[in-house]
Parts: sequence; C-alpha cells; structure tokens
Amino acid sequence: MSSNNPEPKIKFSTPPHAQTFEDVAAELKTNVDKGLAAADAKQRLDEYGQNILEGGEGVHVWKVLFKQLTNAMILVLVFAMVLSYATKDWIEAGVITGVIVLNVGVGFYQEYNAEKTMESLKSLSSPIAAVVRDGNLVYIPSMEVVPGDIIELKTGDVVPADIRMIPETLNFEADEALLTGESLPVAKSASTVLDVDIGLGDRINLAFSSTTVTKGRGRGIVIGTGMETAIGAIALSLQGKKQRKPNRSLSRKKHGPLQPAKGAILRTWDAIGKFLGLTVGTPLQKKLAKLAYFLFGCAVILAIIVFGANKFNIPHEVVIYAISLAIAIIPESLLAVLTITFSVGMRRMVQRKVIVRKLDSLESLGGVTNISSDKTGTITQGKMITRKFWIPSLGVYSVENTAEANDPTSGDIRHESEAPRLGEKVDESVSKQYNLDLISEQKAVEIFTRVSALCNVATVRYDEEKKQWQSTGDPTEIALQVFAHRFDSGKKQLLSRGWIQEAEFPFDSDIKRMSVIFQEPATESFHAFTKGAVERIIDLCTSYGIDGDEHKMTEEYKETIMAQVEELAGQGLRVLALAKRSIPKCDNWKDVDRKDVEQDLMFIGLAGLYDPPRLESKDAIRLCKQAGIKVHMLTGDHRLTAAAIAREVGIIPGYTGRLSKEEVDSLVMTASEFDKLTDEEIDALPTMPVVIARCAPDTKVRMIQALHRRGLYCAMTGDGVNDSPSLKQADVGIAMGLGGSDVAKSASDIVLTDDNFASIVNAIEEGRRMFDNIQKFVLHLLVSNIAEVILLIIGLAFRDEDNFSTFPLAPLSIIWINMLTSSFPAFGLGLEPANSEIMRRPPHNNKKGVFTWEIITDMLVYGIIMGACMIGTFTIIVYGIGNGDLGRHCNTSYNPSCDLVFRARGAVFVTTVWLILLSAWEFKSIRRSLFRLDPEDEHPFPIFKDIYRNKFLFWAVAIGFVSVFPVLYIPKLTTNFFKHKGITWEWSLPIVSVVIFIFGVEAWKFIKRKMHWFEADRGMYKSNQLDRFLSTDTRFSGTGKV
Repeated sequence: MSSNNPEPKIKFSTPPHAQTFEDVAAELKTNVDKGLAAADAKQRLDEYGQNILEGGEGVHVWKVLFKQLTNAMILVLVFAMVLSYATKDWIEAGVITGVIVLNVGVGFYQEYNAEKTMESLKSLSSPIAAVVRDGNLVYIPSMEVVPGDIIELKTGDVVPADIRMIPETLNFEADEALLTGESLPVAKSASTVLDVDIGLGDRINLAFSSTTVTKGRGRGIVIGTGMETAIGAIALSLQGKKQRKPNRSLSRKKHGPLQPAKGAILRTWDAIGKFLGLTVGTPLQKKLAKLAYFLFGCAVILAIIVFGANKFNIPHEVVIYAISLAIAIIPESLLAVLTITFSVGMRRMVQRKVIVRKLDSLESLGGVTNISSDKTGTITQGKMITRKFWIPSLGVYSVENTAEANDPTSGDIRHESEAPRLGEKVDESVSKQYNLDLISEQKAVEIFTRVSALCNVATVRYDEEKKQWQSTGDPTEIALQVFAHRFDSGKKQLLSRGWIQEAEFPFDSDIKRMSVIFQEPATESFHAFTKGAVERIIDLCTSYGIDGDEHKMTEEYKETIMAQVEELAGQGLRVLALAKRSIPKCDNWKDVDRKDVEQDLMFIGLAGLYDPPRLESKDAIRLCKQAGIKVHMLTGDHRLTAAAIAREVGIIPGYTGRLSKEEVDSLVMTASEFDKLTDEEIDALPTMPVVIARCAPDTKVRMIQALHRRGLYCAMTGDGVNDSPSLKQADVGIAMGLGGSDVAKSASDIVLTDDNFASIVNAIEEGRRMFDNIQKFVLHLLVSNIAEVILLIIGLAFRDEDNFSTFPLAPLSIIWINMLTSSFPAFGLGLEPANSEIMRRPPHNNKKGVFTWEIITDMLVYGIIMGACMIGTFTIIVYGIGNGDLGRHCNTSYNPSCDLVFRARGAVFVTTVWLILLSAWEFKSIRRSLFRLDPEDEHPFPIFKDIYRNKFLFWAVAIGFVSVFPVLYIPKLTTNFFKHKGITWEWSLPIVSVVIFIFGVEAWKFIKRKMHWFEADRGMYKSNQLDRFLSTDTRFSGTGKV
C-alpha cells in the first residue's frame, strides 16, 4: 500500500511471504492445527473489524430521499401545490404541502427500511468460510474471519481473506485475474519462502482475498482482512471512480466522428432515466414508473381539457378543478405499497429457507414452468452410505442394519456370491454374515478399502466429548471413508502407518473422476489410486485384480462388470468404480500430467452408495405436478440409479402404459445421448427428458436453452463452479447455501439455506402469492383512480351560475381518499395469505406480467361501476331531489348558495370511501365470489371468517368505514378544507351504491367464471398432451417401467 494509506492494524516484522508459515503463525499467535479459540476470535473481530471492503454502494439516506422527491406521484402533488400557492388558496396549498411532506416521509421510511432489509438479506447469502476454531471445522460468514484464523479451501471457493498457505496444500491453483490481469491460474507452494521485494503476482505462497480456487485444496493462515488485503488496497485506490456503460465514450478518435453525439445522448438518457426511475429497479418497478409518468402525462392533458372546457378562461375555480383532476388520476401510494410488499416477501422467504439475492426473482418465481434440479442433497438427503461393494472373484458384500452415515461401527457385513436381481430378495442360502476381521484379511478387500480411504479428502473422527462420530467433506467421500474405517483402514490410520501423499488430481465434473499418488511405506513404491464414474474408469483399465493379482481386461469381462453395475444401479444405488496402478518415482510430482497417471489402470471393484430421498421430496414433487410445474432431475448418477430414485419420488410417472415407446424413451436419457442430438432433434422430442443421467455442466446449459426454445420459464439448481453458466442462463438460478460454492452463489438469483428441493417449491408458492397480491392491490388502487377521473370528467358538465365547472369531489377529499382510504387496504392486500388453489393452477405468464387483459378489463369494468355510483349519487341529490342550483364560487369556499352542492359532495365522499374499502374485500380474489372465497369451505356463511382471516385488511376497512364521520361532521374542517357538509337523508344513497357495486362486481366475476373468460391469463398452457400428463400425473405406484 502507498504511504498515503492508513496505518495498518496488522503488523509483521517481515512480510508474510518472506517468512515460513511457522513464523507467521507465531507472530499471529495461532495454532496451525487447532486454530483460534472462539473467545480469541471474538476479541480480534472487535479489534480488527469485519472482513469487508469499505466504500461500497450500501444504503445512502440522501439517495433514498432524492428518489422519493422525484417520483411521478410527488411531482403531481408539487404541481398541484404550486398552482394552489399561485392562486393564493392558502389552506389547500398548506394541506397539499403537508401531504407531500407526509408522503415523502412515510415513503422514505418504508423504502429505507426495505433497502436495509435487502442489504441484510444479501449478507446472509455472502460467502461462507470454512474455519478451524477450537480444533473443530466450523462454517462462518466470511465477514467474521479474523487475522490468525486457519482457513480450509477447496475448488470453487472464493478466498475470504489474504492467507499464507501451509503445507496441507495439494495441487492448489487460484484465479488471480482480478488482481494481476493474468488469465492463467496461479499454482501455489506453501513451503516456499520468497524475497521481501517480490511482486504481488509472484507471491506463490499467498492466496489473496476475492480470488477463486480453480483447482485442488489447501489450508492457510489469515494475514489480512477487509481493507488490509491486496484487493482492499485496490478498492481504496478506486473509491470515487465510476465505470460507465458501453457506448458512452465521447472520444472521436477511438469510435468515429458520430461518437461524441451518440455518447452524449446516451449519457443524457441514463441521467434522465435514473432521475425518473425508468432505468433502475426491477422490471415491475420500472413498468410502474413508466405507468406513473404516463398518468402524469394524462393529468396534464386532463388539466388542459378542463381549461379548454372553460374556453381557457382560467379563474381561480377552474384552476382548482384542474388540480382535482390531476390528483385524481395518480395512485399516490402505489410505489410505497409495492416496496413494502417486496420487503415483507423477502422476510417471508427467509422464514421458508430461501434468501433472495435479486429482486427480479421475486416477480418471476411464480411463473416458473420447469424446475431442473440436482439429485444429491436436494431431492435426496445427501447422507450417503456404502450399502454394497463388489470385488471380482469375491462377489457382493452388503452393509446392513445401519442408518448412521458417519458411524463405522454400526451394522453388519453380509456376503453374496452375486448381486441380487432388481426386485429380488437376498437368498439366505447363498448369503452369509461375515466377521470383519475375516473379510479384511482378504488381499482384494484390503486393496479395495485402501483405495476408498486414500483417494478421498473427507475426514471421519470420533468426538470423545460428544460421544459420537463426526465427519467433514462430500457425502460420497464420507460414505467411502466410513466404509474404510469399518476395516480399520481409514485415511488417518494409513497415514499414521507411513503412507505419504505426493500428488492429488481433484474430482472434475467434466471427466467425473479423482486420482491421488501415494508412497507405500513397506516397499517405498508409488501407487496411483483412482475412483469415479464407472464408464469413465473402466475405459482406462487394461487389467483387473483378483486377490491382488493382475488379469488382462477383456471385452467379456467389461460386460460382466457392467452387468453388476446395472444390477446395483437398478436398486437405486450410486455406483463408483475403484482402480489403481503402480507408478514410477518422479523428482517433481507437480509436473506430472493427469493423463499420464490415469491410464493403464487395474480395476479393483465397485462401490454401491445409497442416498435416501428426503421425506418431503415426494410431496413437494406431487405439489409441483398439481401446480403444472414439470420437474427434471439432472444428476451425475448412472442411468438406472437416476431412474430408480426419480421413480421413487414421482418424477417419472408410476404408470406409463398410456405413453408410446418413443415417449417413454425420451423420459430418461444420459448426457451423452442428449448432447449428441442437434437442437432441431431436441426440439422434435415429444417431451424434454425428465431425467438426464451422467449430466455434465454443458448439458445443463443445453437443457436450459432447449426449454427456452419451447417458450418455457425455468429454474435451475447448482452448487459447483461449473454450474455458473447454467445458473446465469436460467430464468431463476438457485444455488445451494450449504453445499454450494461461492461462485455458484454469486451467479444465482436465490440461495437455499437448507439445500432442500421442498424449499424451491416453497419459494415458488411465495412468488405466486406475491404476484397475486400485487395484482390485487394494483387493481384496488387504479380502479379508484379510474372512478374518480370518470366522476370529474363528467363533472365538467356541472355548471354553476357563473358557467364554471363545479367539481363533485374536492381536491383535499381526493387526496384523503387516495392517500389514506386506499393505502391501508392496499397494504393489507399485499399481506394476503396464499389461497387454497394457488398451487393447483398452471404458472402465470411472466411475459404478460401484472397487467394482463383480465386485470386491465377489470379496472375498466369496476372503475365504470364505481364511477357510475358516484355520479349517480351527485346527480340524484342535485338534479333529482334538488333544484339543480350549483350556486356561485363553490369550488373555493362555502356560502349559502352552495348548501346543495356541499351536501352532494358529502354523499359522494361517503360513497367513494365505502366503495373503495369494499373493493379491497372483493379483490381478495380476482375471480371468486366474496361470499365463497374458498370453494372447499363447507360453512354456510364463510364470508365473516374469510374477511377476518387477514386482520390488517379487516381493521383497515373497518376503521376506514368509521373515518368518514369526523371528516363529515367536524365544523369548519368539512366546509373549509373538504368543501362538503354533513348529510342526513342522503345516507341512503351511499348504502344503495354499496349494494349496486357489490352486485355489479359479483355479477362480473360470475360471468368470467361461467364464460371461462381470461383463463389463458391465469397461466401458461403446456406445450402438448404428454407434457400435460407429466405435469399432472401424481400416481407413484404401478408397473410401468422406464
């Protein structure tokens, strides 16, 4: 760091890269094996601060405030305020000013809290660091890492801080392009001690914060956190600098003579769009911002119409009428209600084990038509147990009577001469329980367990304090490590006996195998041990072992092996192949090429691992089918294993007798079969595969692209680095919070905190609930605006003695209705619980968004009904019962000639308030009757229970009904501010209007249901009959086979 930088809190006598790791540990007072004590770590966190970079966007008070001041709703009020001051209508101007201050204040408070909520939720999905504390490996948020912590890293992790590597580092490489600009990963060496002055890019014994591990695994001591890291120094130097979008340059030399003008136009649009909120926020927020400015334009046009209707003779009364009309068309509380709905939705998602990283996904989750999910740990429990293992010449051994994935002492070992056929029971005449000591004495079993233990990075240990077995690592490797421990051949035991690891080639999802090189203590010879997918291992084998002796591999014996694979896989077991070879000594193992190691292998045997489905997966998949969502399982398992699990949880229908052979064949495919198809051939398939076995990352990308070509909206789960492309291509990328890499999380839209498939379904249900509620409160708010505009446009015909238009509803009454009467019920509609049918209907069409034809038509129909009731109330009082005398100057103040007008306005005010409040209850369902919201409720009068279920909405409506009385009867307040008076016999008109409005809304809903209108708006249709069958069949039992 430069001399201008703040004094560092962490000081070393010599830079860490120029010291041995022991010296670094000593300076930081940390134990390399046990790490820091929890109390010490807490003290250091207080001393050094959180491990975060300063100067980020964060939540800025002034930005949120500025946004509130510049939205279209406030601009209309400002416009009205200016006109009121200009016409010296001090009371009205003062009230509007107060409303602006109140609206900005409330909006600021709501949005600021929502932004803070979003920030806090993002921190929940921030990278997790694997740290050794008190001798235990624990997982903590990266921001809590402190100097002196011992960090464990694996492929795909983002390095949480600057660390000094220690010797437990194998084949470790990191992508440091963001620091050095070099595209090639940098190999690290823990034992190297470098010169003090060596450059950043050559410090191969350090790993730097924010870089990504591309290969291997390693350990290190944290030497710098937050701003005292290499990336922190860069962040410090960049503070205040901003990156421009493409094509914004003003350089004539670089981009041609027209570029300055083009760049200036684009920069101007960026500034205007950001200022107006048209280019920032979620798609729905941007759409509503455009709606707001469209309405603002309408308000200006309507004001001009008012002036024109009065022949542009613009006295005080006409200006006030124009103000009324401009205010009436704007739903002032719409954006505030949307902000609160999003905020509440994010919190509800967290309660359901889902963290939202991008607000866009909240809007789109409800429209998901297809879910492409991993199997291990998502649909299944991710707790694997080695159930069977097959060794040439010895047959099959079964591990029985155990459900503890970590306990190598539980269960029994049973021997069978061959694997039982699918569906067969173990033949007791050829099956025998064996003593472990007898089995372990067999040479072939010894070799098998050795490969299982050493070609493995998982750890298994017995915790003396807790009196239980504990493990860390990948579930597959834990299962093999536990299995090896049964024979006292775990990795820890073998290392203590002198086995020395020389090299490691980590598991690669593209080639689906892992290899290690170890030196044997007895002979000092070197051996390569390999495990992985059977088809990726068997082709590398030139021999197979029987009792430790090599025999030449033949095609016939490969068929024997594959027959055993199919039998094991058909039982729902994940099958791995194990192999080994002797390898000559090498002076520098780091220079050994993986391809040279993974050849001429000797086949050792097969391991069959069982990963039971999660208890909730079956119900979650059934719920998806009810909701019209098709589930695809993309897994690295064998075809038969994948099909067996998919059938068990219901992804594959229990009965396929109605399907043709072509349709059945397309249900389950391997990645190689799918990948060799052209796009045209994939598009011609009768249905997309519901299971793809041996799936590679590229296959997932092709799957997403194929689903998009069919016009479908898909979610994709992923956990590894290689899943990032598919997560980005998917409409909703879903990362695993527990087992996912940091790279996958950063590419995702949402993160599951429990890695559970059922949580995806919960998220979709919550997304549908939010979408429905947004439609409900948008309809509620805009219907009242349409009704008010209808009232005031027709009201232009109501002329007083001076031939000026007399408004049927005063500006302050409109503000009261729009700001108070409508807002709280709208908030209540945003909190509506999901209805009973929400997961029994097809997904909505995200391309249509909130403003479907049904919603637009409903706005017009209900707006006309409401407006007609309001107009009817005014005209009956003034022209039906009264003499039609509208008095003089009744738009500005009260005088005896205005008595009739003021009473009519009072009745219109009550009618408007009550109809708007009742509409909130009616819009609890867009299609169902208010009197029977839940068709499954057998109660004769469920309406009272239904309207009280949402208590906030109930009390918002109830209090709103009562609120008309003080506004109507408090002296001076009514006449001076609201320009109306109390009413007597006129109460009958609001009551009649309520009956008419409810009848009209119920009749329109009945017609929609009876005529099946707008049903296409309620969801996307499936592409063909087969897809509809796969998305609705919920029978899991049957004899149909795939």
